[in-house]
Amino acid sequence: LMSKPKQFESSIKALERVVTTLEKGDISLDDALKSFEEGIKLTRTCQTLLNQAEQRVEELLKSGEASSDD
Repeated sequence: LMSKPKQFESSIKALERVVTTLEKGDISLDDALKSFEEGIKLTRTCQTLLNQAEQRVEELLKSGEASSDD
């Protein structure tokens, strides 16, 4: 299983490839739709990973505040 940072990086790279493919515009409509759908899935994956990272940071900050109150 891939670590979350590696999964995020690979998803971003895959998303960049999708965008490049779509920007070239030399693919069929069917392939463009498939690429667009893949891009949407990758975007959702990245957003989920970012949300999880943000929650983790908030937890760490809260636990840091709790321990500094002692």
